[in-house]
Amino acid sequence: MKTIAIAAGGDSSEFEISVKSAEEVGKILSSRYIVYIIIIRGTNWYWEDQKGRYHNIDKNDFSLAYNDYRIKFDGVFIAIHGTPGENGLLQGYFDMMSIPYSSCGAFCSALTFNKQACKLFLKEFGITMANAVLIRKGETFDPVNLINQTGLPCFVKPNDSGSSFGVTKVKKKEDLLSAIDTAFKESDEVLIEAFMNGREVACGVVKTKSKTIVLPVTEIISKNEFFDYEAKYTPGKSDEITPADMPLEVTNEIQRISKFVYDLLGCKGIVRVDFIVIGEKPFFIEINTIPGMTKGSLVPKQAAAAGISLEKLYSMAVENMFD
Repeated sequence: MKTIAIAAGGDSSEFEISVKSAEEVGKILSSRYIVYIIIIRGTNWYWEDQKGRYHNIDKNDFSLAYNDYRIKFDGVFIAIHGTPGENGLLQGYFDMMSIPYSSCGAFCSALTFNKQACKLFLKEFGITMANAVLIRKGETFDPVNLINQTGLPCFVKPNDSGSSFGVTKVKKKEDLLSAIDTAFKESDEVLIEAFMNGREVACGVVKTKSKTIVLPVTEIISKNEFFDYEAKYTPGKSDEITPADMPLEVTNEIQRISKFVYDLLGCKGIVRVDFIVIGEKPFFIEINTIPGMTKGSLVPKQAAAAGISLEKLYSMAVENMFD
């Protein structure tokens, strides 16, 4: 039986969500593998045993000393949302250690985590998306010029974070600077993006060496101003309809683009691609290479709608490390 580490935690505001994802994945994978949830936060990397004792990871080889013997992991299921698990840093470490892992590689992760860089890359291949402007901390900028480029309302968001932390929908020009300040608390780069008045959808994709599964499309109807942190994680704050009630040709186009984006970027494992649909045309928002894995998350709901158990879904991601 293979021994699998589930990397959880991280250094972003998504720490708690990551731990919940890891716990859900751990419960499911423990029927097939020996599983250890490894918490990674800053330089503290550890496993907590059933008695609440911490056992540190040896970063020289990513091994765990426990009860006078050393545990070495056959592979790592990465469940860290944000840095260092979603931006390529951890992937680069595992590449150096020659330890297989479940997610996209280091370059793909770094590219997709940087929203603007990813959008510029995909735009070259004809993927349609909203207009956006990037500003960096310390740069001077003209708020009027920004609004002229994106219009109002617009979204102000950190260029490299998830779960809608630091995101503001700006309706009045007077609110732009405070929204930018909020986003800069999460990132050194901020994206100002034109608002698209449409239906928000998401589509999961998982690919192994033998097959590609494009999951059913979910429509997200937020009861808040937009699909913010509260709407994402508070029961009753959003309706998530799977499969989305859309014409078949629109659903097919969302799934086609999701697979196309997956392949263009060279993704691996389980990802989720987000869109706004205006009329019958999907506009790309972003891609999540470590999507949420709790029971309430979108990809698990899509897998259930497709008749795929989470044990099968997560096991596919693990076995693909070794094929």
